[in-house]
Amino acid sequence: MVENLLLSVQPSRCLVDERIQIVIDNLLPNQAATLHSLHQSEDKDFWEAFGHYISDEYGTVTVAQDECLGGTYEGTEPMGLLWSMRPVPGSRSGLRLRKMDVLSPMVVHISVYSGHVSQGFAKQPALATSVTERWYMAPGVQRVNVREKGVRGTLFLPPGPGPYPGVLDLWGGGGGLVEYRSALLASHGFASLALEYLATDERSTADVDLSYFEKAYLILQNHPKVQRERLAMLGLSFGSAITLSMAAYSEIIKPQCCICISASHGIPVDKSLSGILEEIIKNKFKIRMNEVNQIIYRDMLLLIPSDTSLKVDVGRIKCPLLLVNAGDDQNWPSVESADDIKKMMAKAGNLNLLEVLMYPGAGHLIEPPYTPHSRASNFTFRGSEKVVMLWGGQTKPHAYAQEDAWKRILAFLSQHLYSSLNHAVKARL
Repeated sequence: MVENLLLSVQPSRCLVDERIQIVIDNLLPNQAATLHSLHQSEDKDFWEAFGHYISDEYGTVTVAQDECLGGTYEGTEPMGLLWSMRPVPGSRSGLRLRKMDVLSPMVVHISVYSGHVSQGFAKQPALATSVTERWYMAPGVQRVNVREKGVRGTLFLPPGPGPYPGVLDLWGGGGGLVEYRSALLASHGFASLALEYLATDERSTADVDLSYFEKAYLILQNHPKVQRERLAMLGLSFGSAITLSMAAYSEIIKPQCCICISASHGIPVDKSLSGILEEIIKNKFKIRMNEVNQIIYRDMLLLIPSDTSLKVDVGRIKCPLLLVNAGDDQNWPSVESADDIKKMMAKAGNLNLLEVLMYPGAGHLIEPPYTPHSRASNFTFRGSEKVVMLWGGQTKPHAYAQEDAWKRILAFLSQHLYSSLNHAVKARL
């Protein structure tokens, strides 16, 4: 019988990229216990993770110091209860956990159970439960809708009068408006414009070309709370192809630095996006499926051409460039692209501008820290039939990649957009 058990989860309210400290006190000495996390997504799906622990001689479990003996993660993992979350048994297939409403927190219930439990948590009484709120927006961050000159997006501004360095934030081929990374960037002192550029209907996408991104860049640059000479571009997947193209060719977009996550330079953005997507679809015969019918897209952009006119001429890039790559990217040939980018920049004499981060065992979707890993998930490409896309990666190395890459991304932005790290504005909950 455990009496007066104490479960501490601190802080109870914080940003999603902050670690929490979980401690159980007043267990019996050397008692088996299970820690369980539970989150209900905005789509009403439940996600969970759990870890098995043995208390010390004082009846205490300290997650940051003690080894997890089994569960959805193992080892000494302070944040394993978050990054190893998965849909509860019986859930819909192909789920991916993403936060769409950044004005509300991600609420996680953390509970303690007696013994080493692996299933049926809803049917057993918990010894104790604590609730933690995890936010993408720090207090004081402003969210501003952008509907100007045909550009659609959301601008996130840090607290205070500014002006702040700016980031143009581009997501990938899934389309729509994705805000949570920009909200988190603003929580760290960067004015960030989350840009919608791939719409769900072909008519809207057909109107998007290089000029669209130039208009968005100018909107960000001319905002009174943005330092017009301190701007960056950040792209993931298809957004990285746009970022590389803009940095190489645009006469208007002159960023101080660029960051590309899971990038390929094999798609020069030199026409409307509809035209570019049509060119990619011509290679659909290269698409593969694995043994469980998950789609592997990476071969569509292979082999990387030797002809510079058929890819982004990265030798033209004049600003620092950070590539964040996954060793097990099954969606884009980012590893092969990084090798070719390095050769092209070396030949052009601008290799000194390039920094490459490579994470073995990580998959295509390198997101902010502690986001649960999705090796594969449902995906709909521009209104076509829904498929299950294989992104790649293994949970633990992918979690490491997300945590490490985010720290390096923030440091890279601070280095090139602020005069020194000491001047960076960082909002805290």
